[in-house]
Amino acid sequence: MTNISRLPWLKVLLYLVLTVYAVVTLVPFLWALSASFKPLSEIISGELNLLPKNFTLDNYRQIFVQEPLFWRWFFNSVVIAVSVTGLNLLFNSMAGYALARLSFVGKRLWFFFILALLAVPIQITLIPTFLILKAIGWLNSYQGMIVPTMVNATFIFMMRQFFVNFPKELEEAAQLDGLNTLEIFRYIVLPLAKPALAAQAVFVFMSSWNNFLLPIVILFEPEMFTLPLGLNSFKGQYISYWNYIMAAAMVFTLPALAIYAFFNRYFIQSATFTGGKG
Repeated sequence: MTNISRLPWLKVLLYLVLTVYAVVTLVPFLWALSASFKPLSEIISGELNLLPKNFTLDNYRQIFVQEPLFWRWFFNSVVIAVSVTGLNLLFNSMAGYALARLSFVGKRLWFFFILALLAVPIQITLIPTFLILKAIGWLNSYQGMIVPTMVNATFIFMMRQFFVNFPKELEEAAQLDGLNTLEIFRYIVLPLAKPALAAQAVFVFMSSWNNFLLPIVILFEPEMFTLPLGLNSFKGQYISYWNYIMAAAMVFTLPALAIYAFFNRYFIQSATFTGGKG
């Protein structure tokens, strides 16, 4: 069988496709970055110039200084995203380890139930979530945003796949040293699961950070808005302040980019472990 790596035209085609994809992905971001330094009149003029003709910092001054709730929105997003990420790392890992290593009644049933949840769109759960949160008085609150998203079936499955491929010899050696199941999980398994945990942290953080559907359903006081919901307030019925939206969007993007850049090296390591045997 011919080795694909020996076919130079396939490499050229691959790099061409990746280059086109990179350009298509990067150009809108560069335009948004440029628009954040433009006055509104230049943005709505319809010109596609990437370099601002009338460079200004007034947009950032507006959102940082003159918009009193911007920093509150930023704080709300940080609290919710960090809390959701931490709880997901804990509970998804515990559930994944239990499904991979422990024996208990109904284990296969729970596993198939989690697989079934992967096929349920989040939009279907919005109304039941709203009604439950309303019944317990958690609307417009941090716990209302955090608790419904503190576990995720996708990442339970991912962690289960990681632990299925985890070397049993390490756990058996720890048992001989007198460690119980919880201690093995805490001191042996979790430290060696950093690639999977890091990959999970990136996806969960970015999903929570960018979440718009749940906040718009359960948050109704401006002081409790997250950044995605706060950005939407710059869009009025008759005019949308795209200059402020672009400036706030750039600030909004920075934490997600920083998280992704920091943990990016773990993705390949994680894929090595999470795609194996069932």
